[in-house]
Amino acid sequence: MSDKIYNVLKFIAQIILPAIATLYLTLAGIWNLPFGEQVSGTVMAVDTFLGAVLMISSNKYNKENKEEK
Repeated sequence: MSDKIYNVLKFIAQIILPAIATLYLTLAGIWNLPFGEQVSGTVMAVDTFLGAVLMISSNKYNKENKEEK
């Protein structure tokens, strides 16, 4: 995974997805939108998975770089 892709995915995982989940959950409560908890829960599950994948990728990258030194 290139640095650019990693950084974009990290930004999505740390900022965008939590913001979307919070926004929808809040608006669902205010405007009685359907499935507020289900939608935000699904977004957060995807976010957690993405975070785990990025952590694995980061650990692998750091391990490979440490071995090269």
